[in-house]
Amino acid sequence: MELLATAGPALSDALVLIFQPQQLAFLVLGVLLGLSVGVFPGLGGIAGLSLVLPFIFGMDPVSGLALMVGLIAVVPTSDTFASVLLGIPGSTASQATVLDGFPLSKKGEAARALSAAFISSLFGGILGAIVLTAFILIARPLILAFEIPAMLAVTLLGLSMVAILAGRIPLKGIVAAGLGLMLGTVGEAGAGGSLRMASYDIPYLLDGFSLVIVGLGIFAIPEIVALLRQDRAISESGDLGKGWLHGIRDWWANKWLSVRCSAIGVLVGVIPGLGGSVVDWIAYGFTVQSSKDKSQFGKGDIRGVVGPESSNNAKEGGGLVPTLIFGIPGSGSMAVFLGGIALLGYDPGPHMVRHNLDITYTIVWSLALANVVGAGLCILLSNQIAKLTTIRFTLVAPFLFMIIAFAAFQSRQSLGDLVALMGIGMLGILLRRFEFSRPAFLIGFVLSHQAEAFANQVYQIAGARLRSSGMEGMLDYIASPLVLSILALTAVSIFIGIKQGKHVLGNDQPPTGAKRAPVIFLAALTVYVAVALWDAFTIRYTGDKVFPLTVGTITLIGALLLLLQMRRAPETHALFADNEQGGEDGSAPHGLWATLGWFAMLLGLSALFGFIIALAIFLLTFLRIRARIGWGQTLILTGAGIALMLILAGTLGRDFPAGLLQEFFDLPWPFT
Repeated sequence: MELLATAGPALSDALVLIFQPQQLAFLVLGVLLGLSVGVFPGLGGIAGLSLVLPFIFGMDPVSGLALMVGLIAVVPTSDTFASVLLGIPGSTASQATVLDGFPLSKKGEAARALSAAFISSLFGGILGAIVLTAFILIARPLILAFEIPAMLAVTLLGLSMVAILAGRIPLKGIVAAGLGLMLGTVGEAGAGGSLRMASYDIPYLLDGFSLVIVGLGIFAIPEIVALLRQDRAISESGDLGKGWLHGIRDWWANKWLSVRCSAIGVLVGVIPGLGGSVVDWIAYGFTVQSSKDKSQFGKGDIRGVVGPESSNNAKEGGGLVPTLIFGIPGSGSMAVFLGGIALLGYDPGPHMVRHNLDITYTIVWSLALANVVGAGLCILLSNQIAKLTTIRFTLVAPFLFMIIAFAAFQSRQSLGDLVALMGIGMLGILLRRFEFSRPAFLIGFVLSHQAEAFANQVYQIAGARLRSSGMEGMLDYIASPLVLSILALTAVSIFIGIKQGKHVLGNDQPPTGAKRAPVIFLAALTVYVAVALWDAFTIRYTGDKVFPLTVGTITLIGALLLLLQMRRAPETHALFADNEQGGEDGSAPHGLWATLGWFAMLLGLSALFGFIIALAIFLLTFLRIRARIGWGQTLILTGAGIALMLILAGTLGRDFPAGLLQEFFDLPWPFT
């Protein structure tokens, strides 16, 4: 009642604070920084917030909050540029947008896809702020209802999206998701510290693989290589389509889908630990499942853009609920945001909601206002930026390789980051070639850590309940009405996904050829899973072995069943899908591995000479030999690329990879 009594005055005070000229200026500055950071694949909100944290110490609290909120609010909007125009997820929150946004771009409808995405993001962000306003008063009992079993059930719901994204062969989706889950277990286990598929001889593997590297490797590298092989512009026609007004009409035609997906974004954002890594997949799966006509999903269906983009920004509003009310970060960016709030002298949690409600509402409505400003700027710029799709991709690719290598290195500041990026990139190319669902793989990887953590906690607490209160006490804990409701929803999702998933990304007969290549690839995956399974079996501590044993067994059974089906099926069966046997890949003028070799060249030179020297050699060689442009243009573009890297690293305070040369010579920055 006390909160209700003070909510009205606090909200009016917050609105007065927000619309002061100084706060508006800082909000716009934050929006501009967020737009700049979000356009670069792999950086995202964490890098942007890390940039501004050193400058907010000692600032006016409202100004500092406006700066941070403006930045985090628009990263999920501006990262759409990379997803739609380049086929590269701008961040973990824009992975699903690639599935339909990029095909629209290749059809010459980039402006339409971008404008629909920006309007959806704007709507989702405002709806998230409205819901957050009410949640501040009622969210405490709702969040407390999500105990560990319910959070495990929600994680399983996220995994159920694999069913709708599996494509023609459901078993391939299961195997891909299982591989992602198994890759997520590599390194030191969280429960007992056992080493899984790692050793102290390779320190890099002890911490497992970074989401940034896996996301870039599975999605970015395969798409860049595929486009580079064609040696043409992303958009075949150069026609930018009907423009941003048509995209707004698309959103209006699907406004109720936007409402439902925004609600999904808020609900998923409220639950700590899920956040942006999975919300777009849940929204995309819901969009497909709730649509009558599924024939165009994966080929350029505007609904595949509206749904995920509505949820992305709405998720930020939901993510602020546990962050502000309990001081529990809902995502990595929210963890950095908590640090910023502390620097400004506030203590996030119940104390802040009770005693600084006006500041709390200032954060909420700064979020809404930042979405309006950010979406407006993106809509105004979408036509101009969409023209990037008409540029010959051979001139764009080396700079994308450059940015991806730089972004991947920021994971741990180790050359191992580049080796891991190359290895996972090769896996992504093969998954794409043989039509194993890359979204299913990425969902498995993203959810692996929390699925294992929740499963271990449920196992331990349920065992304690069984010993203290008997079977009834255990069932009360693990089979609450909320858990059963989420599991029922998961079962429905799996049923619909298996029944209808074959119509998504799989209506056309895939190119097929000799059985040998698909069988060899699947056999290699099967061997890896078997080795990982045996490795898990040898672990002594039960808590560290149960999860990989369970996932590995299911994945191994799925792979063996696929191999068995391959023995009986004809060569023309979809089991033997091989994109090198036909379609754009099969007719590409440049070879697959020769094209990937250019990226390998950049990484190899970095290991020898350091990144900046390697980049200069790489750009000069690539632009002259592969792009076949004159020395004048080559020198200008090379200089521009190196200058961009220096400005980016200097501004963000980031280092470059050092090579063997730096071990023998003491070189100044940026050659260190």
